[in-house]
Amino acid sequence: MRHPRERTRSSNTGRLAAQALPRATILDRGGPAPALAASEVPAGAWLLFPDGPPLTAAPPVPPRCVIVLDGTWDQARHMRQRFVALRGLPILRLPDAAAPARRLRAAPAPGMVSTIEAIARAVRLLESDAKACQLEALFDHRPRARRRGGGVVARR
Repeated sequence: MRHPRERTRSSNTGRLAAQALPRATILDRGGPAPALAASEVPAGAWLLFPDGPPLTAAPPVPPRCVIVLDGTWDQARHMRQRFVALRGLPILRLPDAAAPARRLRAAPAPGMVSTIEAIARAVRLLESDAKACQLEALFDHRPRARRRGGGVVARR
């Protein structure tokens, strides 16, 4: 679920992750966008969010779908609070790991990562290192492209 303000941000890594993951779908929700309906939450869905104890291994019954809140940390927190359909979902809390040296945006606190980094860590935990490495390689490419002036979206 992407906050509408993220749609045009050049640093939006959720869009990049969705392009790299064939089964991913982006839903624009939050702010003035319509609320998330309970019918839009697939059975067996978990919410990827840094709350509660971290999982150190894949759960015995893995999620059938992982919902990722794509936005700034404040936007994601507000989306989680606002959407009743997210309440009661199991939380997929990733283990803390060191942040990479290259960053598109500064993290507000240790352990906080971009959307694509969080998705890569979830993929590593639930699926495989190889798929996670592919996402991390995309993320690693972005700072270099931005420094060269590539991949920047004009803002209005």
